[in-house]
Amino acid sequence: MTISTLPPDRNLPISPMRYDPRFQVETKADQFDLAAAVGLVRRRMIMIITIAVLLMVPAAMMISGLKPAYQGSARLIIRQPLATLLGVDDTSRNDLIDVKSETERLLSRGITERVVRELRLNELQEFNPALRKISFIDRIRATLRGLFDAKKPTLPAGDGIEATIPEYYQALGVWHEDKSEVIQISFTASDAELAAAVPNRVVSIYLDERKDSVRGRLVSAGDWLRQRVAEQQARADTARDAARNYQESMDIVSKEDAQDERIKSLLELTGREGKIEESRVEVKATISTLEGADNASAAAQNIAVPDNIATKQRDLHAQEQDLARLLETYDGNAEAVVDLRGKIEQSRADLDRATKQYLQTMRAKLAALDHEASALESLLADAQEKRTRDALAQTELTRLQRIAEKEQAALDKLEDQRRDLAAKARLPGAELEVFSPASVPLTPQGRGRLFYLIGALLAAISAAVTAAFVIEMWDRTVRSFDQIAGMARTIPAGLIPRLARRENSKTMFEHMPVPMFDEAIRTVVLSLKQSNGGKLPSSIVVTSAHSGDGKSLVARSLAIELAAAAIPVLLVDGDLRRGKLDSFFRSGLTHGLNEFLNGQADLRDIVYHHPSGIDFIPSGRFSLQRRVRSNGLADIIELGSAAGRIVIFDSAPVLASADTVHLAALAERTLAVVRWGKTSRRAFEFSLQQMKGSRNSEIVVAINNVDPKIHALYNFSDSELFSRSLMKYYSLKS
Repeated sequence: MTISTLPPDRNLPISPMRYDPRFQVETKADQFDLAAAVGLVRRRMIMIITIAVLLMVPAAMMISGLKPAYQGSARLIIRQPLATLLGVDDTSRNDLIDVKSETERLLSRGITERVVRELRLNELQEFNPALRKISFIDRIRATLRGLFDAKKPTLPAGDGIEATIPEYYQALGVWHEDKSEVIQISFTASDAELAAAVPNRVVSIYLDERKDSVRGRLVSAGDWLRQRVAEQQARADTARDAARNYQESMDIVSKEDAQDERIKSLLELTGREGKIEESRVEVKATISTLEGADNASAAAQNIAVPDNIATKQRDLHAQEQDLARLLETYDGNAEAVVDLRGKIEQSRADLDRATKQYLQTMRAKLAALDHEASALESLLADAQEKRTRDALAQTELTRLQRIAEKEQAALDKLEDQRRDLAAKARLPGAELEVFSPASVPLTPQGRGRLFYLIGALLAAISAAVTAAFVIEMWDRTVRSFDQIAGMARTIPAGLIPRLARRENSKTMFEHMPVPMFDEAIRTVVLSLKQSNGGKLPSSIVVTSAHSGDGKSLVARSLAIELAAAAIPVLLVDGDLRRGKLDSFFRSGLTHGLNEFLNGQADLRDIVYHHPSGIDFIPSGRFSLQRRVRSNGLADIIELGSAAGRIVIFDSAPVLASADTVHLAALAERTLAVVRWGKTSRRAFEFSLQQMKGSRNSEIVVAINNVDPKIHALYNFSDSELFSRSLMKYYSLKS
């Protein structure tokens, strides 16, 4: 410790200049730039290295345990056999090959089990988890799972393939692109030959499985079609027999010539009926004419008569003409006239007789025509009835024949399907074209262990740096006066650097020069003097927000510094509950401040005179007994001031004891100690509010336990106090 040869007068007036926070350099702690980032990494280097190492150890173990993985792949295309696409009439086929369906078929359970069994993948530790060595954690996990669920096995099964199939699917890859029909099959394994063998074996087993599947489908379809053909054949035979039996039972003529003959006969009968009707009309007219006339000969002249009657009519007409000529020559009595008249009468009688015979003949003919018309009408009725009956029977026969034809058409269609199915059975299920079969890979898959180690290292460093940034963002502790410059009623007293453990020992009063620490204590003394109008305050309370902030170190360091400057000092351990200053002074006193306040000791009994010139009052033993001397602290301050001593109280944390608030109200100055990187800004601000009073309008603040190397890496304005040049300046080697 540096000892002043000429003790200064503590009441000597100095310049009233003060350290006013309003004139500080504007803080730059919140401005983040490249230099700030580099500084953050440098001050958090140990943490970054620690996190990176912790992350790299398991990553390195995992990477070192990686085995080289080889991947074999095959490329193929599956098409429908060409012969099945040649049918021009088969426009509605729904059995064309779908690439997605075939991809799923390659991943089917049947193909998987055959590949696993044939290539004995279940006997390889790589694909069968049951053959691997089970770790202790996995055993515990399986045991616990078995306790809560008895259905689940506690450990993997033995040599079955159930545990192998999931591993097989993880190593197998089957896919195709949407715009392509090419299917790619890949397999990853630590054995290069196995990686190539699996895709090729999958392709061959796929062909066998598809052939067997198609054959089974064809056999099932063939049996179904044969049964349908037999049933349809029976229905067709039944329909044909029904049509034939109906035709025979109904005597239906099916030949067109016979049908035309029947129609022709019916037409002839109809024609004959018409002719008979015409003849009957003529005969009836003749009979009516002959019967209605008085003179048969005269009536016969108006109708068509036979030749004999016509001859007789001509002869009679000729005789009448001859009689007329004779009467012109002779009279009526002439013999020739009389003879001729006799002949005429005879001729007229013969004509009447012939006419009557003709009338009888016409009547007989009419009777014959009526009889023939009745017979013909009966024939026509029978023919018409038979024709109507034949038409109905023919309609029914036509319906039965159509049914028979429909059943026969269905039978023919089934026969066509059976022949088509038989043709399909002779064709392959699918045509497979392998573009590139799987070959044995020569190099393992991936980048190698070195690449992964470098990647893991970069990832670990990134994670560590990110964690450092997060921790830095969440840091709400006091590290600089820039951070508390906005708080009212504070006077910065300086930054006190961290002491090494050997320097902060019980041999504190030995000569052990610590230049930076000594200079910081002097700065605190100067700040106290400047804040008190240029003279040292008669009483100082050294406190903090929490315990462990270093207030005891600062208090005794102030006492040592003032004592070294030949200024009388009374150091009081004011932490009545946990005071520890006596461990440094080793006073050996049985009483202390607690006993004095409780009335168990006088002031002279608790003051220890240390060889360094410091008068020391220990805290004594804490007691919950009511204090007799309520103004004991004020008495100590008055007695100390009267004796010309500066009274320094090492008080309890202000947030932990009300005595500190009482002391701050009694003392002339209060020095609040903040631990660098530990005391939060919220706790410090709250402690300031607790010490608020008329006498403590301004509180001197010292930041203790500052790490010079790390603080120099911040972007604070006071970081320049620990720059590299100043650190060299304080170095003892220089």
